[in-house]
Amino acid sequence: MTSSSDGRTHVVTVPLDSGVDSGPEADRAVAALRERVGPAVAERVPDAEVSVGGGVATGSDLARWMVDRLPWVVGFVLALTFAVVAVAFRSPLLALVTVLLNTLSCAAALGVVAGVFQGTWAQDLLGFTSTGTVVAYLPVLMFVVLFGLSMDYHVLVVSSVREEFAAGSAPARAVRVGVARSAGVVTSAAAVMVAVFALFGTLSDPGLKQLGVGLAVAVLLDATVVRALVLPAALRAMGRRAGGRPVRQVVPAQGGEAVRGEAVGA
Repeated sequence: MTSSSDGRTHVVTVPLDSGVDSGPEADRAVAALRERVGPAVAERVPDAEVSVGGGVATGSDLARWMVDRLPWVVGFVLALTFAVVAVAFRSPLLALVTVLLNTLSCAAALGVVAGVFQGTWAQDLLGFTSTGTVVAYLPVLMFVVLFGLSMDYHVLVVSSVREEFAAGSAPARAVRVGVARSAGVVTSAAAVMVAVFALFGTLSDPGLKQLGVGLAVAVLLDATVVRALVLPAALRAMGRRAGGRPVRQVVPAQGGEAVRGEAVGA
């Protein structure tokens, strides 16, 4: 115990038996101190103020705060994505497919991170010591970053497909040509991103290592499995609905009369 010079403030350090400063055991220790020790001291010492702080308590509070806010972040991103895609491409069905595929990419990446870092089988391969947990900020940060990256690839592929629809191609040809046209750009961008994120996986900091591995795996899965296989299959199943509703245009004629037409576009 450490005391101040005037004897009014005392700091008691309580070590954990496991020596691990995060995880379920640490959360239970912090909760026990706040629920049992704090009130007991306050009863015996009138007007005493008891606080539980330190790195373990801060980490526990941050993790709980992140868990409480995660549904709001996910809901806001999903709703905003649906609204923007539905308005831009004039297709609520395409917006729904966009939300589902991007969520699939994020869920797969978070599953890989949990499988790697909450277990012990990859410790020697990646050079870390597993604590059975991931850092508190990782799910929220990975979700928003991956959703943004996934939208880039998604919009690029869908825009190429819509160009073929606008040119009058049949659904099968529009999907085939559109995906083939955007494949080079998507693959090149994904290769760069995977290489950059993989470098973070070589760092010693647990948070950066988990973030780097998660993002690298996510981009790899998104650019190969999701955008190259699942998205084309979904667009093909949608048929001409993948092109969205046509935009009505009024084109002035030479004689001064307006000619109404339709064109597929955002």
